[in-house]
Amino acid sequence: MSTEVALPILIPLLSGVVSLLFWRQRLVQRFVAVAGTGSLLVSGLWLLSSVSEHGILVMQMGNWQAPFGISLVADLLGAIMVVMTGIIGFAVALYSLATTGRGHEAFGYFPLMHLLLAGVAGAFLTGDIFNLYVWFEVMLVASFALLILGGEKAQMEGAIKYVTLNLLSSVIFLSAVGLLYGLVGTLNMADIAQRLGQVEGNGMVDVLAVMFMVAFGIKAAAFPLFFWLPASYHTPPVAVSALFAGLLTKVGVYALFRVFTLIFNQNPDYTHEILLWGAGVTMLSGVLGATAQFEFRRILSFHIVSQIGYMILGLALFTPLAIIGGVFYIVHHIIVKTNLFLVSGFVNRLCGSYELKRLGGLYRSHPWLAVLFLIPALSLAGVPPLSGFFAKFIVIRAGIETEAYGVTFIALLVGLLTLYSMIKIWAEVFWKAPPETRKDEPEVAPIGQRELWQMYLPIVGLALCTLFIGLYGQPIYALAEASAEQLLDPTRYIEAVMGRSTGVTP
Repeated sequence: MSTEVALPILIPLLSGVVSLLFWRQRLVQRFVAVAGTGSLLVSGLWLLSSVSEHGILVMQMGNWQAPFGISLVADLLGAIMVVMTGIIGFAVALYSLATTGRGHEAFGYFPLMHLLLAGVAGAFLTGDIFNLYVWFEVMLVASFALLILGGEKAQMEGAIKYVTLNLLSSVIFLSAVGLLYGLVGTLNMADIAQRLGQVEGNGMVDVLAVMFMVAFGIKAAAFPLFFWLPASYHTPPVAVSALFAGLLTKVGVYALFRVFTLIFNQNPDYTHEILLWGAGVTMLSGVLGATAQFEFRRILSFHIVSQIGYMILGLALFTPLAIIGGVFYIVHHIIVKTNLFLVSGFVNRLCGSYELKRLGGLYRSHPWLAVLFLIPALSLAGVPPLSGFFAKFIVIRAGIETEAYGVTFIALLVGLLTLYSMIKIWAEVFWKAPPETRKDEPEVAPIGQRELWQMYLPIVGLALCTLFIGLYGQPIYALAEASAEQLLDPTRYIEAVMGRSTGVTP
């Protein structure tokens, strides 16, 4: 039995239970947060190593064989995403030690963080389409609770928009699952893929494909229903913003990759053409929104939207190189975007604001923080030799090879506008002279030495990851290439889950 498939789900669930048991023991909760997320990272690396060595791993829950039971499945894409979940969870847990106040901890910050990570890992590893819906709802409950910690007015306004559109996505998702079950009589994704292969000339398949596309597109913050993200991600504590920015939308992107390579791959001329232009408009609308903002986290939030477009573009082009680019881009973006939010929280802790007009002069007072901002910022914009350059290069080259010149031009333009936004933040926050302090502004409390290191360590670690992917990206590219081979050959997934036979189960 492949127990390593279940560990990335069990570890955060167990960590959350232990945190609840020691509700009033603040030090114990903090220790469990770091130890639990560190263990999640180790289990993710073990899983990735096992999948790389042995191929796709499957665990049948309760020893009920597919398609009758719930399957946990780890292919390379799922294992890569679990490792990224561990990296971001560990980094945010360390950062939270310095930035999460007693009030938020008393309201269950750490148990909710573990529950969120369990939901994310479960979504990456489930082989059952209804179980995927369940893990999405686990994430929604945990993320909504984290979003409203503190109960401030701005948080509540953002949370209402967040939960409304995500509930709409859930309704569409659940309806599509019900219709799909009515059509093929199974919920196991491998079995669905087999059975849909037997359905020919049925327009219902295309309808279901679009329903799943809309549901997952909302979760991924793709155009046009993306405005819940920039309306909410700038309102919670910064550690929560960083966790959301790194992981939540990527679950929607992962679901799109999984469903449109495994299940709805019969009519790519139709479905992937919609994805193609959806990706282009998502890139453009997100970056234009970012250029109009002058609040640190709102700029970064709009850039999440624009960068999601690049990932979907990799899927939409649907060539081996494009899928490689999409997977590579996901890995790069999770690290870079999380780090930028962590830097924004550091800036706020130093200056007491996220508004660019009230910031300045940090290059002189904190030069290392300025450098640590530039690494992920320039990577996000695609400046060589950082990770973002290679991620963009692969996707854009795939676009040129498939003669998708219109959306490729949009991708290049968005890269330039992203660079403009990052330069704007650099100029306002780090380079210009600090603004005069008004008498009505509260003084910012000094940062202790331990708190300083707790904030610096995850930022430095993620910046080193960005440099490594840029300067020594061959291992990441090789993983992305092997992952793309698995995604474009769904029979491997089906055979691993269902057994050697690929016939329809009676």
